[in-house]
Amino acid sequence: MREDERPPRLVVELLAEREAEDAALMSMLAGLVNTVYADAEKGLWREGAARTSAAELAEFTRAGQIAVARLDGRVVGCVRVQRLSDELGEFGMLAAAPEHRGIGAGRALVGFAEERARVDGHRVMQLELLAPQTWSHPSKEFLADWYGRLGYRMVSVGDVAESYPELAPLLATPCDFRVYHKSLA
Repeated sequence: MREDERPPRLVVELLAEREAEDAALMSMLAGLVNTVYADAEKGLWREGAARTSAAELAEFTRAGQIAVARLDGRVVGCVRVQRLSDELGEFGMLAAAPEHRGIGAGRALVGFAEERARVDGHRVMQLELLAPQTWSHPSKEFLADWYGRLGYRMVSVGDVAESYPELAPLLATPCDFRVYHKSLA
């Protein structure tokens, strides 16, 4: 392979707090997350419901919670990583650009989140997966299997209406959130 034909390089990094002020970046990330979730959660939300906003992503970026995957400098995915307790870290809002699926961005983002949690002293990583109560959603089944292959196990099931009452009116169908854990030891 010639030097000018090197393979694309995937890099995952935490956004700097100052990047929260980059309106174009925050809008692009919100668009990415909303597009990915609109497809992956089709049928779960009422028309017009959005997963996030540029303002919310800016807030999470200021808090040091947003990491991005870049392919040769271009953002192709993101994830939110946060501390829930001394023992428990959590990742969410995982999104990989549809045109770049299959290159390992999702796996790299999850790996980054897990390593960050380990460095911060957390022993367990958590994620929540929204799922309809009365029917099987293909994207959610795919994700449950994928997370299982990464070592995540479901530890509890909660009703969205009980735990997140502000979200319940936005749902098009009754949903549970499934909580998964993975030991980081």
